[in-house]
Amino acid sequence: MTMHVLQLGPYPPPVGGVSRNMLAIRDEVMRQAHSCSIVATTKSTEIIDEPNVYHPASPLDLIKQIRALKFDVLHLHVGGEISGRVIWLAFICSIIGNGKCVLTVHSGAYPQTEKAKAAHPNSIRGMIFRRFSRLIGVNDAIAGVFRSYGVPDDRIRVILPYSLEEPDPSTTIPAELKGFCDKHSPVLLAVGGLEKDYDPLFQIATMNEILADFPNAGLMIVGDGSMRKEIREAIDASGYADRICLAGNVEHAVTLHLINDSDALLRTTLFDGDAISVREALHLGTPVVATDNGMRPEGVELIESGDRNGLAAAVKKVVSKGKNGALKQENGNENIAAVVELYKELL
Repeated sequence: MTMHVLQLGPYPPPVGGVSRNMLAIRDEVMRQAHSCSIVATTKSTEIIDEPNVYHPASPLDLIKQIRALKFDVLHLHVGGEISGRVIWLAFICSIIGNGKCVLTVHSGAYPQTEKAKAAHPNSIRGMIFRRFSRLIGVNDAIAGVFRSYGVPDDRIRVILPYSLEEPDPSTTIPAELKGFCDKHSPVLLAVGGLEKDYDPLFQIATMNEILADFPNAGLMIVGDGSMRKEIREAIDASGYADRICLAGNVEHAVTLHLINDSDALLRTTLFDGDAISVREALHLGTPVVATDNGMRPEGVELIESGDRNGLAAAVKKVVSKGKNGALKQENGNENIAAVVELYKELL
């Protein structure tokens, strides 16, 4: 029996952890000779005409597109803030899904929000969550929130969101990025975006302390965002603008090479979950320094939020150890297979 899976969520570019999970699921569904369509729920920075990928122009168009597709299982992916708009979309999907609908909450920090702390079965959110056939949380804390909303245990699954791969040897790193990496040592890489949650101004400011230990160090930030102008001005005023590279949005295949080739990955954030870039770095043997959010995988060097001296000391520690000191991460392919098995369970 073949099945058609319809996934809804963000579609790259830009590439993020949620979209990487969706694409991995699509690959596994198709590998098993089933079909998969994707409807983008956020605006992509570039729309490329691809088969079975749809980019609705408005919320009404999104609903029309979902209704027009004949699917066996509907899977909604949400991350970041679970806003009223997201809850409304979840409600619509639960209706159209008609008993074969799955919801994954990717935001690892969701349990720390006020809405989650106040979770109650008699709430509107509780009513909507219980309409889904299965709910997937990317950690145990999210599963606990589902239970607080009154979702029965037999509908809840905890499935980690990542599936990791090796860099493609045929991929070419753009000359300007390669040139920056060749010119600096150590190379520190931050993969996230130019948004407040990723705290890029903190990383830029801390380069002052890092350069005291490593005069030839370089920081590359992958990702774009609303703070670009402010960050560009901060870099220009820093006195070490030549040591910082704003790479912008970069193809995932290139990002994997940058992670593999860098001396350390920085994930210093104000709000974060189970970041795919952290998992990818550990898988490739690249040391990781990250803000302690209570859910980092084993092997990450942890710092407190906003601690510049702590970040500089952690960078010095992991760079001195080198890549041989990093704890490698398994590829996680079983996570994606578990999602496809859940679809089959529903059918």
